[in-house]
Amino acid sequence: MATVAERVKAVTARVLKLDPKDIQPQHSFTEDLGAESVQSIELVAMFEEEFGIEMDEDAALSVTTVGDAVKFIANVCKEQGVKVEL
Repeated sequence: MATVAERVKAVTARVLKLDPKDIQPQHSFTEDLGAESVQSIELVAMFEEEFGIEMDEDAALSVTTVGDAVKFIANVCKEQGVKVEL
């Protein structure tokens, strides 16, 4: 199974049409990767689908970097009893 970080990168790359190799943990979704607000909402929905979780949309949209998204999603998975590879 891919790690949370690998899965977050893969989803981000798919939604933003980027190469996963170009996505780093410190990258900001909006400033570095060019996500617009509608894409940010799409990312939240795709992360929920990818991991089988429900996220608070406001809390999820307040996450700004790829690395923070990995931590946020890992915590949500833990809270909701979803097993993931860290």
